[in-house]
Amino acid sequence: MATSVTAAAGDSPPPRDAAHPSDPAPPDPARPDPTDAGRPSRAAARRSRLYRWDLKATPYAFVAPFFLTFAAFGLFPLIYTGWLSLHRVELGGSAEWKGLENYTDLAGSEFFWNALANTFTIGVLSTVPQLLMALGLAHLLNYRLHGRGFFRVAVLAPYATSIAAATLVFAQLFNTDYGMINTFLDWAGVGKVDWEASKWPAQIAISVIVTWRWTGYNALIYLAAMQAVPQDLYEAAALDGASRWRQFVSVTVPSIRPTILFTVVVSTIGATQLFGEPMLYGGSVGISGGSGNQFQTLSLLMYEKGWITGALGQASAVAWVMLLLLLLIGAVRTLVARTHRKNPGAGA
Repeated sequence: MATSVTAAAGDSPPPRDAAHPSDPAPPDPARPDPTDAGRPSRAAARRSRLYRWDLKATPYAFVAPFFLTFAAFGLFPLIYTGWLSLHRVELGGSAEWKGLENYTDLAGSEFFWNALANTFTIGVLSTVPQLLMALGLAHLLNYRLHGRGFFRVAVLAPYATSIAAATLVFAQLFNTDYGMINTFLDWAGVGKVDWEASKWPAQIAISVIVTWRWTGYNALIYLAAMQAVPQDLYEAAALDGASRWRQFVSVTVPSIRPTILFTVVVSTIGATQLFGEPMLYGGSVGISGGSGNQFQTLSLLMYEKGWITGALGQASAVAWVMLLLLLLIGAVRTLVARTHRKNPGAGA
């Protein structure tokens, strides 16, 4: 009996929860799975991807407002104006394809060549004296003077003055009948000058307005460039016996030549776009540049074509001619600067 019971007990299967010696141990929930080592979680991968996107996209997001504004108010008007210049467009009418006819009409128009010549002469009459006076004024302000800060602020006052107010004041000064300029000329025995109806006196008067307004601005630009010139150069020139004039010609001017070139280009661009001074100076006939178009510039011609006669296509063509002139000026400036870099001693 005992033997059979023992045999039956020996034949019974082991309990289900008893682990077999050859079975692997169950994983411990408290211990991390070694296969997960080095494999980031989904949240960490998503954060890393967002960080990379943020790192690449944030700079573009910061500059996007500028490019959007430029595209809306700079690039689109430029392209649209170019499209208009190839069409015949009038205010309130539809566009009719004309090709280069607007440009050929400008080439045969005496009003266009008159405006181009006036733009050139007024630009020369205003730019050359303006930059020469600004250079001399900056040279004086570069020395130790009493109240130097006051003078530096004072020379900038004309630039801060409203262009309308300044032009109206000068229009009164150059008035043919009761202007102060003609009063002084009459006292000197020269006689009265017609500063409005005559071509050259009118252009000189407008150039005086431009010169008065922009001389101080360019003087401060020259002053900033002069203060960057090393003092050792002046000391060496003084030891060699150079006078102040000689130091100015041989040290100051060559050292600030890039700045001079910059102001020449900027002033030329401003002269090409001259609009406010001649329009306000001419009064009721300011748009046409005087009774005989004696001081009508390209900007005034463009305005007259577009908003007085309603020929938007021709006005757009004038605008693109002005753009090509400005690009030509920029190309000349780049060529001169490159030549100077290749031969720094040229013109010294």
